[in-house]
Amino acid sequence: MDSIVVTGGQRLNGTIPISGAKNATLPLMIASLLTSEPVIFENVPDLADVNSLIRILTNHGVDYRVEGKRRGQQDLTGRTIHFSAEEIADTTAPYELVAKMRASFWVIGPLLARMHEAKVSLPGGCAIGTRPVDLFIASLEAMGAEITVEGGYVIASAKGGLKGAIYEFPKVSVGATHVAMMAATLAKGKTVLKNAAREPEVVDLATCLISMGANISGVGTSTITIEGVENLHGCRHRVLPDRIETGTYAMAVAMTGGDVLLKGAQPGLLQEVLDVLERVGVTIEPVNDGIRVSRNGAALKPVDIATDPFPGFPTDLQAQFMALMTRADGVSNIQETIFENRFMHVQELARLGAKIALDGQHAEVTGVAELTGAQVMATDLRASVSLVIAGLAAEGKTTVSRVYHLDRGFEHLEEKLSNCGALIERVSG
Repeated sequence: MDSIVVTGGQRLNGTIPISGAKNATLPLMIASLLTSEPVIFENVPDLADVNSLIRILTNHGVDYRVEGKRRGQQDLTGRTIHFSAEEIADTTAPYELVAKMRASFWVIGPLLARMHEAKVSLPGGCAIGTRPVDLFIASLEAMGAEITVEGGYVIASAKGGLKGAIYEFPKVSVGATHVAMMAATLAKGKTVLKNAAREPEVVDLATCLISMGANISGVGTSTITIEGVENLHGCRHRVLPDRIETGTYAMAVAMTGGDVLLKGAQPGLLQEVLDVLERVGVTIEPVNDGIRVSRNGAALKPVDIATDPFPGFPTDLQAQFMALMTRADGVSNIQETIFENRFMHVQELARLGAKIALDGQHAEVTGVAELTGAQVMATDLRASVSLVIAGLAAEGKTTVSRVYHLDRGFEHLEEKLSNCGALIERVSG
């Protein structure tokens, strides 16, 4: 099993290209099930989750083709992938595929909308809380689907097709908003989704669906209206840049000091995070081709945060920010409001010398003068990269094991960091 070894103490200087967003790519790929015509996605990151979803889609009968690199394109440039779901060969998503990645459960929306039936295994994915599928099921039932859960599978049918409905999510859910919005595009009549997620990835999916012929309004607000259409057609769509990757590398620069251009990053996708980093003492400068992040060695200031749905501070950057605060000059407080059990990285950060006190969903972080390298273990995707960030500033070597979590969401991590001066390598075995 691979590990990543980081030797700390190196400032980061240079350019890091920001990849296409994983959290936008996955629902976009699933949306290809809604049409019999080809859908082409540009700026697709090369990630384990993307490749797993490709296997799931091919199981449903989707053909795909990856375009080769064009002349002048660098290795770190995102891929272009063609998907064609001319015929749906199978409406079952089996356990052995869905169990590997939670987002694969989302195929239930397009399959039910287009084929009027679906049988999808209950999902797997990161162990960061229960994250039940009841919101997905309730929104589809509101559109007339009949759904039962048997033997670990969600079995859904909609004889005659889904029907427009008014549905209010009891809590904000990005995944459930994705699924309900995709399903409603082919439903008969008007669907109104209230308390919908406002995340940029939801907007990106809606932008693609509109290019495919969907009639959607209100995206980016908490009320989304979808007028169902009979058919969707193909389109070409570019995946938006990954705001979580952007924030992660911004925090890495904040941790080590230095000056890095995050090429292709869009400030509007994570303005709350950038504002927090400026309060920490980091210089943030939006430029034509991205965001420049720098810190000249001044002490890091402690800042309190609470995770919140967009446009608030994203839960997917909580672990990285905690790593940063372990070196702040003072005490910071972090409140996790989205997922339970998302502090599993605390124990591993403590192995590096961090001082963190937990009380339920609240963490009190007391900054220390120095972190010391140690062997640590990744517990989930975002926690794993927080350990890398901590290792960049720790004395000596930090070895992060179980890095298959990292490969799910960070493209060319070692290469991007080493190109900016980090001493980081992947070790097999």
